[in-house]
Amino acid sequence: MARNVDLSEFLRRCRARISPESVGLPERGAYRRVPGLRREEVAQLAGVSTDYYTRLEQGRKISPSPSVLEAIAAALRLDDAERAHLFDLVRLQTGSGARRGTPVVQRVRPGLRRLLDSFTDQAGFILGRRGDILATNHLCRVLMADFDAMPYRDRNLTRWIVLDPAARDLYVDWEKIASEMTAILRLDAGRHPEDTRTAELVGELSMKSDHFRRWWADHKVLDRTFGHKRFRHPVVGLLTIDYQAFTMPGEEDQTLFLYLPAKDQASQDAWKLLTSWNADVPARERAPGQRKTTPQKTTPHRSRP
Repeated sequence: MARNVDLSEFLRRCRARISPESVGLPERGAYRRVPGLRREEVAQLAGVSTDYYTRLEQGRKISPSPSVLEAIAAALRLDDAERAHLFDLVRLQTGSGARRGTPVVQRVRPGLRRLLDSFTDQAGFILGRRGDILATNHLCRVLMADFDAMPYRDRNLTRWIVLDPAARDLYVDWEKIASEMTAILRLDAGRHPEDTRTAELVGELSMKSDHFRRWWADHKVLDRTFGHKRFRHPVVGLLTIDYQAFTMPGEEDQTLFLYLPAKDQASQDAWKLLTSWNADVPARERAPGQRKTTPQKTTPHRSRP
């Protein structure tokens, strides 16, 4: 019977990162041949038998109860995203997940598009499954790239960040951002194991990026709802943005992201310059990924009412 390799690797890596000292176990000595906790120690902390936990970590087809999974999550000190991922992987393990089939077509309803376009002083976009970019507003295309002009299958935030040189130039902390997007994709893949487009995306990125291949093998998962990013914009220079994420009512697989300038004066000034410079320039001439800026366009002017 096939083993659940993803579940096995996830549990093993979570176990390896916990030091025995942090859970009150004896310090490492010559008898410890593996990093982190042993299987029997995790089993003891979770209140299950060593044999049971071993079979679970080996990816064998067993059906742990929610209470057992909660105990294992606590023993391994999983955060909310990791705990959700564990439950997703076990659901796949027990055969209760959906099977792969025709890819789901994601669309943004007209009311959400109107809401997105109403944010004229904030950059906004809506992400769907696997990080697909479903809709963007004017200022998002100004700040990041003209995703609407890209081929349909290229409109994916993780793909763009990992593979596009323009994204590597744009993000000051590119490696951190790209690795986090990989962890977010890993979480989504566990939530929707039936999605063939996700499998295709992971295959493409693994083939084209050594960085992605290494991050994917780490089995880290992440869920982001707010935070900040640092940009090196080709027109206005350095700025920091704060972002917030909102799950759309009635569309649980769609998330609205809004970007605002951070409170420091440099970011505020850069944002004002960005919005004024782009007031009347066609979208496909504005995107930093296009690199079609001209000197005369860099002079700020007052936006029309």
